[in-house]
Formats: sequence, C-alpha cells, structure tokens
Amino acid sequence: MRGVMNHSESTTWSRLHSGWRAGRIDATVEQLVLWASLFWALAVNRPLHAAALRGRDWSEPATWGFAAAIFTLVVALHALLLLAVANRWTVKPLLAVLAVTNAAAAYYMGAFGVVLDPSMLRNVLRTDTAEAGELLNADLAWHLLLYAGLPWLLLWRVRVVRKPWLPAVGRRLAWLVMLTVVLAGTMLSVFQPLAALLRNHHEVRYLVTPGNYLWSAGSVLAADARKAAKPRQPIGLDAATGASWAARRKPMVVVLVVGETTRAANWGLSGYARQTTPQLAQLPVVNFAQVSSCGTNTEVSVPCMFAPVGRRDYDEDRIRGQQSLLHVVDRAGVRVHWRDNQSGCKGVCDGLPGDTVSSRNAPGLCGEEHCLDEGLLHDMDERLQQAQGTQLWVFHMLGSHGPSYFRRYPPAFAQFQPDCRDDDLRRCSAEEVANAYDNSVLYTDHVLAGAIAKLRAHAGEVDSALVYVSDHGESLGEHGLFLHGMPYAVAPEVQKRVPMIAWTSSGFEAAAGLSRGCLLPALQRRASQPVSHDHLFHTLLGLLDVRTSVHEAAFDLTQACRPAGVADPA
Repeated sequence: MRGVMNHSESTTWSRLHSGWRAGRIDATVEQLVLWASLFWALAVNRPLHAAALRGRDWSEPATWGFAAAIFTLVVALHALLLLAVANRWTVKPLLAVLAVTNAAAAYYMGAFGVVLDPSMLRNVLRTDTAEAGELLNADLAWHLLLYAGLPWLLLWRVRVVRKPWLPAVGRRLAWLVMLTVVLAGTMLSVFQPLAALLRNHHEVRYLVTPGNYLWSAGSVLAADARKAAKPRQPIGLDAATGASWAARRKPMVVVLVVGETTRAANWGLSGYARQTTPQLAQLPVVNFAQVSSCGTNTEVSVPCMFAPVGRRDYDEDRIRGQQSLLHVVDRAGVRVHWRDNQSGCKGVCDGLPGDTVSSRNAPGLCGEEHCLDEGLLHDMDERLQQAQGTQLWVFHMLGSHGPSYFRRYPPAFAQFQPDCRDDDLRRCSAEEVANAYDNSVLYTDHVLAGAIAKLRAHAGEVDSALVYVSDHGESLGEHGLFLHGMPYAVAPEVQKRVPMIAWTSSGFEAAAGLSRGCLLPALQRRASQPVSHDHLFHTLLGLLDVRTSVHEAAFDLTQACRPAGVADPA
C-alpha cells in the first residue's frame, strides 16, 4: 500500500499520525467535511435508509447497488453543500452546531416516526417552552451524548490546516467539481428506482438529515418573512347581518371549542369500545362520527379550519395571507373573543380581543407550566350574565396534547389504569399509553359537558350554541408512530380523523333565523355522512346568520333549515 502512495498522500497521513500522538489531528477543511458527511450518513440517516430500502430483496445485487447509491448521494450532497459555505474559520463551529441538531433530529425521527418537512418545522419553531420541556428526557440526553458529544470531542482535537490562498481555492474548486460529478453520476446510475421512490413516497426526501430540517426551516422562515412584509388580505368585505338580527329578543352566544389532538378512534360517542365521553352521552348533542381534519398538526389545521377554502382547495400561502372567519364575522358586527390554553391562535385572531387561561388565574387549575382546560370556563357564568348582542367565543383547548397525556387531566379523571406517567412514551406499554390518552379524552368530555351546562343554565336569558371539533388526531404507537404531524398524504387515518359535536339551546333556531324544529334533526341526518374541517367556516356563518359572498351554502350544515328565498350577497 505504501508503495503506491505519492509523496503528498504520505505527508498527509504522517501529519495525521503525528498529530494524533501529540493530542491533536491535523486536517484540511475538505477532509473534515468529508468525515462529517460520512458520519452523518451512517449515524443519523437510518430512517432514510430504512424507508428507501423497505420491501427490497437483499438477495438481489440491485438492492445492494441501490443501498450504496443512497449512501453515496447522502455523503456527496452534504459534503457539497458544506464546502460551498465553510472555510477554515467557520467549519468547526458549523459542524459543532450541526452535530447537536443532527443528533436531536435523528432522535425524534427514530423515537416518534416524525418527518421533518416544512409543516413539522413550523410546529417546532412555534412550540412554547412548556411543550418543548415535555419532549426532553433521559434517552435524548444519552443520544446527544453519543451522537453529538463524541463528535465534539473529536472536533476539539482537530486543527484545521492552513493552506496558501491560491492552492486552497484550487483545491476547493476541485472538490466541488468532484462532488458534483459523483452526485450527478450516482443519480443517473439509479435514476429509475430513485425517481419511482420519490414519486411514490414524497416524504422520503424529508428523511435526509441534516438537509431535511435545514431546507424546511429555511422554507418556513422565508415564507414568514414574505407574509410579514405585507398585511393579511381582507376577505368577506361585504359581510352583513341577516334578517334574524333585527328580530332577536335576547343576546346570542356561539361557543366554538377547538380541541387539541383528540382522535375519533378513541371518542366514545363514535363507537369506541371504552366510554370516554360519558357526560356528553347524557346530553342532547349531535355527534359527527366521520370528520376529516385539514392537517395533522395545529399549525396547519387551525388556520385552515378558519379559512373559506379548507382542505379541498388547500393553498397554504393563500390561507396564511388572508384574514380568517373571525375577521369576517367581526366585520359584520359579531363580538369575537379568543381564549387560549395552548400555543396561540396561529394568526386567525390577529387584532381581535382575546386572553389566555393562565392570565385569568383560575384557582387550582394552573401549575408552573400549563393550566387545565376547565380554566377556559372560568368566569363563563359572569360573561353570560353580561352578554349583549351577538357574540362568538372561541376556546382553544390543551386537550390531549402529547407526549405528556398524564398532565392533561387531574387525578380524579385517571380512571383507566395503569396510565403512562412518563414524558417518553416508549418507556410505557401500549396499554399504559392508551390509558393515559383515554383519561385525557375523558377530561375533555367533562370540560365540554361543563360548558354546555353553563349555557343551559342561562338559556332563559341567552340563546346559545356550542360546536366542538378537534384540530387533528394522534398516533399512539401504531406502526411505530407516536404523536402527530406526518405529511398529510402518508399520515395514518388516526391522525386525520377527529371528533365533532354540536349543541343548541331551545331558542337558538329562531334567533338564528332557522326553521323551528329543523336544525337538530337536520344535523343528525348529516352526522351519519362524511364531513370535514371545510364545513366549519360556512356553518359558523350560518349559525351566526352572517351573509357574505364568501359563504358557500354547500358547506353550511345549517343550510337545509334556512327559509327559502334567503340568499347571500351577490
């Protein structure tokens, strides 16, 4: 081997050997980047390799060739990108930061089966400190120690070799050309199977670490910068009150409860084997058993459900660049108020009145990090006593937000035992995870029943309605997946199927300008058919009797009870 080495190579290896013995390693920027890229391809891209090679026969040479090509592509891609930006002074700090973020990304991808696409990165960037704290655990610490701590130790021993300027530029260009050729050549050699993989499994591209989260974070920040540069576009400028407003004799209050992470599969009213909704089962509510969410995470679903287009014509830039349902009804004269027990309204209540549960200091309901959802009902009796005109109250629940399901309910609702009491769901059995999750649903049932009880108690003074719908579902370990946020096209049904209920007081139909005795039977008939978040925008316009050209009667669940001849503005 030594006989075929040229003088330059022999000098390099001698320098490395003597440097190591002296307590340091001498390396060029190019060598350091290549080592890092090789390490990442092996250590933090296992989800990619598993997904790319799933279903392939290892007895066939083509499988080994494809595996080698995927590995080569990952190494060449990251080496090329790093060499385009790194230099002698920045390479070590850059690799040190990437070592930590790569290790964290690999942990969460492996532990929960998440995909780091722009939607998921938007979730990450919007997560508050309390939610983030629940995702920190001992396993993550050990993972960081192994996959970031050891690289840091090696980086500390590396001394980046200084080269004269002109040879250094020539060397860098040669590396960039070589990596480009390797990247292009490898892609061409496996073009057909690679194209088929990316065409049929779009999520695979977001498993390439660290390219996945760097690209996704850049996309989110760029989109946010574009939106910040211009105000939200108004919609429903022609919003006006319907004829029923003038005939009302009492105030009207519509309560919209936006649930969090409650999946239809564990909803007692929808046929779940356990009765997780015992209090709602005793009330005259309409349960919609086949409801599809607009997204698989809050950052997508909440803006989408308050937009007129919804999932059927999904356009993220359009949805985030326009005002929401709340602005439309506010323009018509509805008094809107958003009360939050989560991570904010995601822009749909910008500029409108609102508060948080934590700011209300509900006695016995708030801890150091989160408040229980009963805090949403704090002072509800007083608000109903003082209600005037037509109002829309939005309650944004903490619901069944994971992974700390056991923190979402008080001890009195720990009915299903044993329940998982760990932030790391993998430390619990499937039964314990399901028990903790079901207990959180049981508590959601209690909160919703409590809200309806308060509305019923004031039915003599206020005409009211309540609509509850969850923003997205949840995976509880099925197929190795936990939590939520999978790309919609490949997300399991449990992340996309959510519960929805409706309740109205006895005088609400007349107050809303609907035919008497029509609404609940009509909703009951519709409840047996598929509905989605797309219906929410238009149904709330119907319940409030706000007329506007952005209203679509086909998506208004109250439309069958609207007297003939009543039309939206042209």
